[in-house]
Amino acid sequence: VALGAAFVDRVAERDAAAVETLLASPHVADTRLAVRSSAIGEDSADASFAGQHATKLNVRKPQLLDAVHLVWQSARTESALAYRTRKGLNASPLMGVVVQALIEPMAAGVLFTRNPVTGDEERLIEAAWGLGEAVVNGSVVPDRVRLDPSGRVLDVTPGEKDIKVWYGDEDGTIEVPVDPSLQQQMCLEPAHFDALHDLAARCQRVWGRDLDLEWALGASGQIFLLQWR
Repeated sequence: VALGAAFVDRVAERDAAAVETLLASPHVADTRLAVRSSAIGEDSADASFAGQHATKLNVRKPQLLDAVHLVWQSARTESALAYRTRKGLNASPLMGVVVQALIEPMAAGVLFTRNPVTGDEERLIEAAWGLGEAVVNGSVVPDRVRLDPSGRVLDVTPGEKDIKVWYGDEDGTIEVPVDPSLQQQMCLEPAHFDALHDLAARCQRVWGRDLDLEWALGASGQIFLLQWR
């Protein structure tokens, strides 16, 4: 579900009609949800807003309004406003919000269609057990896989994945210890490399060559695209 910026303003201000529309929507599942920022200009070529805007995971419907308000407010923090000023953007943020059903992934991570360190035109995959937050926030040393543009494996390097980010009993996430036998075991298999290569190729046909993808591996082996930049 995509919530436009004007609607998010009304929800954040607890406008009764907007709140009722959101909570009564048949498109908002009564399940675990991810509530993510989607501000105007966010993840653009010149302004990523990395680390500025909030994401709230493992949200249930009773916490949905608070989660939307948290994301809305994150665009108005001192650091986010200073970032806007540095980038020469409008000082008044327009914060859209995406509400997604949250899967229970075996593993998750990121895929760069160009190596962000070397600049080489190759696919760099980073993965860890559980939710991808452990990769994004640097909680673990992730598994790394390098593929050439045709999908041929160039290098496979197991990481050190001693914790995984998972659902807490309440809303939000927790860190859970990983069994020692799995800490240095690759969380992806060659078939997953192929599936991620195919996902990257399909995304490039739509959005261009140099992409940063967030993905998750479901229990059935299906790869889910969560976000692209």
